Amino acid sequence: MFIDEVRIQVKAGDGGNGCMAFRREKFVPHGGPSGGDGGRGGDVILVSSLHYNTLLHLRFNPEHKAERGRHGEGSNRTGHTGADAEVAVPVGTVVRDDATGELLHDFTQPEERFIVARGGRGGRGNARFATSTHQTPTEHEDGRPGEEKRLQLELKLLADAGLVGFPNAGKSTLISRISAARPKIADYPFTTLEPNLGVVKMDDLRGFVVADIPGLIEGAHLGHGLGMQFLRHVERTRLLVHLVDLSDGTGRDPVRDFDVIMNELASFSEELVRKPMLVVGTKLDAAQDPERRLSLERLAQDRGLPFYAISSVTGEGVDTLRRAMGERLLAS
Repeated sequence: MFIDEVRIQVKAGDGGNGCMAFRREKFVPHGGPSGGDGGRGGDVILVSSLHYNTLLHLRFNPEHKAERGRHGEGSNRTGHTGADAEVAVPVGTVVRDDATGELLHDFTQPEERFIVARGGRGGRGNARFATSTHQTPTEHEDGRPGEEKRLQLELKLLADAGLVGFPNAGKSTLISRISAARPKIADYPFTTLEPNLGVVKMDDLRGFVVADIPGLIEGAHLGHGLGMQFLRHVERTRLLVHLVDLSDGTGRDPVRDFDVIMNELASFSEELVRKPMLVVGTKLDAAQDPERRLSLERLAQDRGLPFYAISSVTGEGVDTLRRAMGERLLAS
């Protein structure tokens, strides 16, 4: 199960109360106040980890609470500091305040640590209030409450290139040909129900990561289909690879398919349509009408976009596309 958005409640530990006490010991002629300070409450810390690739573990564990500080004690003993609560999140997680929508942190590297809720300060004991003119103070402080927040966590996969297009445009087949990823492939729409990542190796042993996004349809920005909810995963990419089906059996016009997807991308984010893009005509082995390819190629040329035609089944053009993607990414 791929979970890429959850809400959790975090509560830092409260500070311990300061103590009010007086020394009454044998052979100590002048006693005096001896109440210790309360301990500080523990923090709630989010830690990015490579051991998780979804937020599923937080869906069923939505509350996280740090330990409160111990109260101060007599003989000027300070209470123990409360233990921190560490919450592991995948790399690529964006943290927002659920009430205000404010961006709190964006995890882009493993082992990043971010204190999302700070523990309360411990209260002062009465020994802290003693002065030369006020030698028997009875004042002491309660500990401060720890911060409490409701957070929205959103996972955006870290990929260099994103594959977008209509359902059954050949995205899953392509990623299975150029990487070791093995997504589900079938001849019906919405075969891909969650994003897939694949690592593509170049001839010089360098590589890049490709994300296969569930297919978009017209009206996706209005909630139709599946893909729009996953487009956040291509927001971080440096290159979009727009796949358009050239086969004769779709009953659709490739040029219109291209325009529909571009409109849906723009409806989600104007930044997406401004990303570098390759236009790829797919299923060349099943394209009998050459005009379908030519019309899409002319459109790409008019927009100043590189065009490639491939068949993931026969392998025609796949290596050329793979090298073009790598050269574009590794040069940027």
